[in-house]
Amino acid sequence: MFTKSLLLIFLFLAQSGFANDKSIGYIGDGLAVIIPASAYGSTFCLHDHDGRSAFYKSIAVSTATTFGLKFTVKRERPDGSNDRSFPSAHTMYAFQGATFIHQRYGLQYALAAYLGAAFVGYSRIETDKHYLGDVLAGAAIGSLSAWFFTDRYNDVALQPLAVQGAYGIMIAYRW
Repeated sequence: MFTKSLLLIFLFLAQSGFANDKSIGYIGDGLAVIIPASAYGSTFCLHDHDGRSAFYKSIAVSTATTFGLKFTVKRERPDGSNDRSFPSAHTMYAFQGATFIHQRYGLQYALAAYLGAAFVGYSRIETDKHYLGDVLAGAAIGSLSAWFFTDRYNDVALQPLAVQGAYGIMIAYRW
């Protein structure tokens, strides 16, 4: 609940007269750290060693891919500050964290993170740090990496069953 409230405040400020490019940039920078940190922190709160291992793999692969591309492609940023525009690392980190939460714990826990990650992408374009293609590539790299390395938290699902007057519990195991 706290995360959703905080995100709504950020979104309100970004669209209100109080926000400017600098504050949008600060909010985007903050969310780019908060989202993956929340994903990683959740593995400690839930004593989820396997999830932590998946997070390490995902973040390592997406970071290596992103920075490998940055130093290979050498696309100049819209503001001309350097030639490390493609892909957006901020967006990659935000979407990696959001997708990790989604894949590991479910969509209901990831909705606020996805909204925050989308805001990060918006903030990178709004502050002239990236082009749309940079942001989309960063989002794809982070999301695909988390999707590939992350399994559901509970592999066993119990569900009530009622069929033609018979009642029981259906047990499903995911492998």
